[in-house]
Amino acid sequence: MATAAAGALGLLWGWLWSERFWLPQNVSWADFEGPGDGYGYPRARHILSVFPVAAGIFSVRLLFERFIAKPCALHVGIQDSGPYPNAILEKVFLSITKYPDEKRLEGLSKQLDWDVRKIQCWFRHRRNQDKPPTLTKFCESMWRFTFYLCIFCYGIKFLWSSPWFWDIRQCWHSYPFQPLTSGLYYYYIMELAFYWSLMFSQFIDIKRKDFLIMFVHHLATIGLITFSYINNMVRVGTLVMCLHDASDFLLEAAKLANYAKYQRLCDTLFVIFSAVFVVTRLGIYPFWILNTTFFESWEIIGPYPSWWLFNGLLLILQVLHVIWSYLIVRIAFKALIRGKVTYPGRIRPRLCTLHSFLISFFFSMPGGS
Repeated sequence: MATAAAGALGLLWGWLWSERFWLPQNVSWADFEGPGDGYGYPRARHILSVFPVAAGIFSVRLLFERFIAKPCALHVGIQDSGPYPNAILEKVFLSITKYPDEKRLEGLSKQLDWDVRKIQCWFRHRRNQDKPPTLTKFCESMWRFTFYLCIFCYGIKFLWSSPWFWDIRQCWHSYPFQPLTSGLYYYYIMELAFYWSLMFSQFIDIKRKDFLIMFVHHLATIGLITFSYINNMVRVGTLVMCLHDASDFLLEAAKLANYAKYQRLCDTLFVIFSAVFVVTRLGIYPFWILNTTFFESWEIIGPYPSWWLFNGLLLILQVLHVIWSYLIVRIAFKALIRGKVTYPGRIRPRLCTLHSFLISFFFSMPGGS
């Protein structure tokens, strides 16, 4: 029985790493055993180095939020305060009701010798404690903003000296025998490790309504990055990653401004984010990235099984881009329409605060999408 199980496992392993699926015709895994240049060629075992790096990134995040983000939040006036501790009200809140009616409020007022408005205020603040505190959200967004900005700057610096940034057909010349450089290797490992760290942290962070959406998003991102690395489509992969990072740090910056109640800055940043998002996801991505992965790669290297899967995943990503862009435009249009308020004797056009109509929706949008 053990022999049969081992045989079945061997068949499964052989099917999983089938050269017919992963590689173009007349190419085998043995061809990648040579040293090449730089860091050699991408290998599946390289992915294992991601996990200690992800643990390190998570540790850096904890230190960053504690010693950098939190002091910044307190400096801009974000407090980590809750209601006055009161055993009687806490017991009512936990075991009876979170929304006491007028009769119960009057009874509690007599029992505690508190004003009714003070008790209402206590219950309101106590209910807000069950939501993610603004201080915590600010610290998390500041960490993501810092990472996205740093990795975007690194990506631009790396790609600026890369030939495929200026001539995208270089992504396919000599494919799949394109050796890794140290810069490309670190870029991929850091991006992948960051998303693994987000996967880990989701289970210990404050649970949000978009937990499942974020989990699926991170899983899909990890899958796409890992797939492109094993398949050595890392050149076009760096372009995709940098293109998405271009708007992610702007969204996090808008969140920070919203939490700090800098309304005009928040609105301005969100308008910039929306413009960059639409241009990169509906313009550059389909006409530059998808054009080369579908048509130029077909012309230079031809299709094979994993080529179809890779392009299928990129196409699904484009469908999500269209949906998110449509939602941006629709909600922005509604915000502008509702901003026209009629006053007696005249109409005064007023732009509604974007954070109430736009930010509230896109704060639940997956980062790194």
